[in-house]
Amino acid sequence: MLDTTVAQGTKVLVLIPALNEEAHIELCLRSILTHDELARTAAVCVADGGSTDATRGIVTKLSAEFPNIQLLDNPKRLQSAAMNLALDPMWDDRDILVRCDCHAVYPAGYVSRLIAVLHAKDAASVVVPLDSEPASPAAFATAVAWVSNTPFGTGGSAHRAGRVSGYVDHGHHAAFRLDDFRAVGGYDETMVANEDAELDRRITGKGGRIWLDCDNRVTYFPRDKPHRLWQQYFRYGYGRATTCLRHGQRPKLRQLAPVLIVLALLIGLLGAILGQPWLLLPSVIYLLGLMFVSARVAYSHDSSKGLLAGVAAGIMHVSWGMGFLSRFVRGRER
Repeated sequence: MLDTTVAQGTKVLVLIPALNEEAHIELCLRSILTHDELARTAAVCVADGGSTDATRGIVTKLSAEFPNIQLLDNPKRLQSAAMNLALDPMWDDRDILVRCDCHAVYPAGYVSRLIAVLHAKDAASVVVPLDSEPASPAAFATAVAWVSNTPFGTGGSAHRAGRVSGYVDHGHHAAFRLDDFRAVGGYDETMVANEDAELDRRITGKGGRIWLDCDNRVTYFPRDKPHRLWQQYFRYGYGRATTCLRHGQRPKLRQLAPVLIVLALLIGLLGAILGQPWLLLPSVIYLLGLMFVSARVAYSHDSSKGLLAGVAAGIMHVSWGMGFLSRFVRGRER
């Protein structure tokens, strides 16, 4: 049994990057603060990138109920820049940095458990798994969430589907020892995405260990519109290619799969143009695979909404692969 009392007295900074998150910010903050004594003594800062909706007003209203909530400005707008506000000298007295995201709901005692695990495992960082739930009852939003909880949507990565805790090389960021975060200079603000994996590479490169705590699971609300899902996964692929090129890493097989899918689709299109229909075979096999995914997800959830799972998975695969290729062909940075 994990002893969460060791977390008491630790000075914690919780940072939450936000930009036009009126639909999620209150639920996110309440889940962090309502059932966690340590979280209510932490500095909980929403780093707003210039929201034009009601986000800032909601945060200001909640600060009357939870006096430890602060609203900070993030003029650079990037999530990495929001997290790097922890490097400001005003937070020099803080021991631990906790990252939370607006599109998520956190379990009771989330912050306290993170700190306890950091101490118990002598880790530089703790990461957690995500379990997706639909942000709305719409069919596409539901299908995205359902397929995201399967290997078809996430490739079976440990921080999405994992059930066994242990040391890992990457995961969904949750908590850092601030000394380790400062030592590597925080997030790289030139990264459009995948800044978390790039930071993990630098942390482990300096001998830091990263612990995946599968008992502290976060409920995540994925993008609920096709174009938003496309944009998100294109950035993911672009960012992963940047990390691979910068650190000389070989992408894992599950990361290569979307790239191979895009190449197969392009070859199939070329074959159709040149009158070589046999080149369409890999594309046909892939499309049949997406149909199988749709049928399987619909059957497992006993809902016709699952029939859009193949569409959602296809958007995730193709946009990720295209993002990766568009960055990879540019080569290494100077």
